[in-house]
Amino acid sequence: MKQNKKMLIMAILGFILVAGICVNSIHACTGIRLIATNESVIYGRTMEWGAFDPNSRVSIIPRGYSFTGLTPDGENGKRWEAKYGVVGLDMMGRDFLVDGMNEKSLAVGLFYDPGFTNYPSYEKDKAGNSITAVDVVNFILTQFATLEEVRQGMSQVRVVPVVEETLGIPIYAHWMVTNPEGKSIVIEFIDGEMKIFDNPLGVITNSPTFDWHMINLRNYLNLSAVDLPDKKMEGIDFAPLGSGSGMIGLPGDFTPPSRFVRAVAWTQTARPTETSAETVYEVFRILDNFNVPVHPDGGDMTKGMRSSTDWTTAWDLSERVLYYHTQHNRRVRALYLEELDFSKLGNGILHLSLDNSKKQDIEDITPKK
Repeated sequence: MKQNKKMLIMAILGFILVAGICVNSIHACTGIRLIATNESVIYGRTMEWGAFDPNSRVSIIPRGYSFTGLTPDGENGKRWEAKYGVVGLDMMGRDFLVDGMNEKSLAVGLFYDPGFTNYPSYEKDKAGNSITAVDVVNFILTQFATLEEVRQGMSQVRVVPVVEETLGIPIYAHWMVTNPEGKSIVIEFIDGEMKIFDNPLGVITNSPTFDWHMINLRNYLNLSAVDLPDKKMEGIDFAPLGSGSGMIGLPGDFTPPSRFVRAVAWTQTARPTETSAETVYEVFRILDNFNVPVHPDGGDMTKGMRSSTDWTTAWDLSERVLYYHTQHNRRVRALYLEELDFSKLGNGILHLSLDNSKKQDIEDITPKK
């Protein structure tokens, strides 16, 4: 009997361990912002959804498209029409965006924030002014052109918890919003109240709250791109073992606090870039440090996935271009918002596949006979 009980406990602990790893791989997204010397602004992020392939699409929203916010009672929330055309990436075949930019060069990213987000409770008599987490990116990008408008507009709506059917729980999130001048804010819901933080470093990950991450940076003030100097002790000269000694102590795991520190370290020591094109390259280079592998015990849900990092975006807010690559194809693809006429796209949202073929492009450079 004792042996069976011991085996049961070990099985439960094993399940918790595997589940914990899988859950952590789900919310491992990292967002950054870089500014070129010519003042071009690039916002980029990784999208991790390790439990299963989110089957994201590029979505193009025309001006005038009608939206209805979700509440626990269904589609009876706030109604609005798109003032601005939007390009974004959605999830799970649903018309809610998790990342995007509008024609006014405002960019927004949704980042998972479990354990610390608490939305206002749903009140039926306020349903007409309510939306939920999956509506927020759509709402901001289709309605607002500036950070000040975002601050004012978000204070006028109620973001309430709604269970996402595919997950069985509400999506607990916070958001980074970046303008074409390079300023960023973070929107969070703490103890049922919305809080908006200035984000001068232009970095975001996941839990805990943004202000905690900023305080935690004080533990890493020693980090530097400059190598440590040689040191002499008892007549013996000691020199660092190779380059990179200024970053000794940089956390290397995939937890949100560690990724936040790394993202700040890499963005603050990024090479100077003169143009938006070079800054896009630098954003991808930095974000490649945050790719998360698929967990080997993911089961059938992760079959066919090559990475828990499903896709990586770089949004050129100055030239209005979406660049991205995916877990299946590292080739960078581009969509130019300037070439879209958001008033003549029809009445519906246009969807484009991220990958026409889920395999890597390979250029054959073998000399031909």
